[in-house]
Amino acid sequence: MSRSAQEVAALLRGLRILVEACGREHLAHGRHLWSNSSIRELIAENVAHTQQLVRHSSQNPVEELKKLQQSLQETGERGYVVAKGICSLLETKIQMSRKESGISEPAQASAPRTSPPTAQKQASWDAANLDISSITLQEFEEILSRRNKDRSVSLRTPATKSSQTMPNKADASDPGIINQDTEYVNNVLRFVAGAKVEEQGADTQLKKKSDQPAIEVPELSKVAKQRKVPSSRIGRMASFGGLFAGLGIGTLNELTKGALGLGGSTSMREALLSPANAERIVDTLCKVRGAALKIGQILSIQDSSVVSPQLAKAFERVRQAADYMPDWQVERVMNTQLGADWRQRLRSFEDKPFAAASIGQVHRATLSDGTDVAIKIQYPGVAQSIESDIDNLVGMLKVWDVFPQGFFIDNVVRVAKRELQWEVDYDREAEYTEKFREMISPYPEYYVPRVVRDLTTSSVLTTELVPGVPLDKCFDLSYEHRAHIAASVLKLCLRELFEIECMQTDPNWSNFLYDAPSRRLMLIDFGSTRFYRHEFIRNYRQVIMSAAANNRQGVLEMSREMGFLTGYETKQMEEAHVDAVMILGEIFRYDGDFDFGKQNTTERLAALVPTMVAHRLCPPPEEIYSIHRKLSGIFLLCARLNVRMNCVPFYKDIVLGKFKD
Repeated sequence: MSRSAQEVAALLRGLRILVEACGREHLAHGRHLWSNSSIRELIAENVAHTQQLVRHSSQNPVEELKKLQQSLQETGERGYVVAKGICSLLETKIQMSRKESGISEPAQASAPRTSPPTAQKQASWDAANLDISSITLQEFEEILSRRNKDRSVSLRTPATKSSQTMPNKADASDPGIINQDTEYVNNVLRFVAGAKVEEQGADTQLKKKSDQPAIEVPELSKVAKQRKVPSSRIGRMASFGGLFAGLGIGTLNELTKGALGLGGSTSMREALLSPANAERIVDTLCKVRGAALKIGQILSIQDSSVVSPQLAKAFERVRQAADYMPDWQVERVMNTQLGADWRQRLRSFEDKPFAAASIGQVHRATLSDGTDVAIKIQYPGVAQSIESDIDNLVGMLKVWDVFPQGFFIDNVVRVAKRELQWEVDYDREAEYTEKFREMISPYPEYYVPRVVRDLTTSSVLTTELVPGVPLDKCFDLSYEHRAHIAASVLKLCLRELFEIECMQTDPNWSNFLYDAPSRRLMLIDFGSTRFYRHEFIRNYRQVIMSAAANNRQGVLEMSREMGFLTGYETKQMEEAHVDAVMILGEIFRYDGDFDFGKQNTTERLAALVPTMVAHRLCPPPEEIYSIHRKLSGIFLLCARLNVRMNCVPFYKDIVLGKFKD
């Protein structure tokens, strides 16, 4: 064999050895990946679960078939929602890409230039793009009818004729009717087109200047924006479907980047709670508002052992910001609730709200007699969608395994649904506002605004506008003011529990306004107010008294009697529960100035949460959710106010002295 042939053969043998070595290396690497892969564990878990399911099916086939039928039905429903969400997401993306590239809609692009003006008006039916100077009232009604799925819409007052024709002589002789109709139609058109309504004239301006200094009101968050509230069940389900699909796509994207070493995440939980997904959650909840936003606000104040810090941070953004309704939607709600002449019953009405929350938004207005009022307008569709909104949000969070085992989220949801049904009933809130105003009247340091019944319905609540700033804006006041606020809030909470047995349970600091000149607390928003059973308050008072007396056995026995514990918990769980109660009772045991600013109560309670979540056998009494939510908010407020306060006199005066058995 020649030398060149020998070299070629040696080269081929070397290539064969290299290929075999690479094959062995890839095989070893593949085995390593498989041994450490979560897919292998998932397949093993599925095999074990299938075997267990087969055993159960052989024992009770009828029950297992029912469960299978329910699972298939639920899967189909959730699949439909996800599919609708994906369609909505794709439609939005296509529209955005068309806008960015300057491509017009096909229908508009294909329309001939010589189309009649009426057809052009009908094609561009979006109210924001209407040329309102060139359409008639009848054409505008037709546009709104198509926008509302071909339902008949009328914008006419009772005096308006059925068609927009020239008035006859009899009508022409009555200019009042014509002026009234003209003013009404002009107001509606301005609102629907997004234009600002002009002030009512120079007389109103002069009147305002001569009045007393105007009450300052808070301003909306800078990130809040005007956006339509989806009021139909399908529209709200599509929003949650889009969120669910977006979370899945975002999670897959993060996992892919992590696997490729491009800065993503290799953990499913971290990938789910990525900044992009957190932004999706915030955007969707701020859009749909209502019960889902309320649940997000409640979860924002939970401990990090219960809700992950990333999710809590996203919900905190939800708590701080909520979008508000566009002007035309506000006009529609007010027309439906108060009648088409509602503006004539007011001297002025500010179109932009000064506050927007989960259930509604608040506008400033002035009555005909010059009284400043706050008008709270409920978002349309919120009251009818509480059940579905909460189920959609919590179901999604359950799928992603956000809550720990012992959180009893179903119990929390049941209580939240009931309380939210109360909050969306503004007639009930008006009644409780008047009751609370009467019950708290003996104490001049508090003030509850009066209700304007003529402008109050189940979806619109009008109350006297009171001065003051929210308590979260009072942290930089002088120590004298901060100490007065802390003492007033704590005494109010104790009076609510042990004197009048009726509490406003929402811990939102914006529900308290502090008026520095009068040194009074203005109490607003009584939607979540409730009475408690006298027997429950008596037992709860006994727990507080045992904690104040450092009686651990008394706390344990009464906790079992009230249903906090079953009596079958581990010693570790019982100790953790009693420790938590004793920590909360410290302020009533320490006979001196308790330093709220330097206390470590929150850290010590947080250290006990994992134990209680892992070992709790039963949910606490349903009343305790609202009470502890309010107490935790007040304790945190005192800490933020950074005050030192002796709470023992409050305990002796109210808890021991005012309770009547």
